[in-house]
Amino acid sequence: MAERSLHLLSALLLSLALATTSVHASTQSGWRERLPQASLIGSGDFSWFGFSVYNAKLWSPSAKVDFDQPFALELTYRRNISRDTLVDTSLDEIRRIDAQALQAGREAEWARQMRQAFVDVQDGTRITGVYLPGEGCRFYVDGQLQHVVEDLEFARAFFSIWLDPQTRSPKLRAALLGLNR
Repeated sequence: MAERSLHLLSALLLSLALATTSVHASTQSGWRERLPQASLIGSGDFSWFGFSVYNAKLWSPSAKVDFDQPFALELTYRRNISRDTLVDTSLDEIRRIDAQALQAGREAEWARQMRQAFVDVQDGTRITGVYLPGEGCRFYVDGQLQHVVEDLEFARAFFSIWLDPQTRSPKLRAALLGLNR
């Protein structure tokens, strides 16, 4: 009886170890499941009035990043910022870059999508947006899938905040695209 109990306990411990490894592996992969060949294209910091807001990294399987290729933009925040502030600021930047983008009643829908994709952030929170041509985009918070947006126009307008030549931070854009090398 004791030998059988020991065998069952060993099997249970092995099962738990395998399950823990499987869960850990899936949380580690996150957005990389969608872009397994992605490598770091560039990175930089965004500051506002001298205060560090976030570090940004751009990942892509292609050295030339554009809206015809998938890519991931990873932001690691350095400050506490509410979800509502992230949404409002994103809408303001989309509007500033392309005022036409928010016409046709899109603003409320895009705000709703972003509220589902974003969280209140604090120092160290990482939000990664994955742009997928022909699909839309996906948002991951600290490696976990948070929300999928299947709106191609939203995806392009959102990532244009960083990648459009009219971005608020041309130096960060150049760093992300690897143009400073």
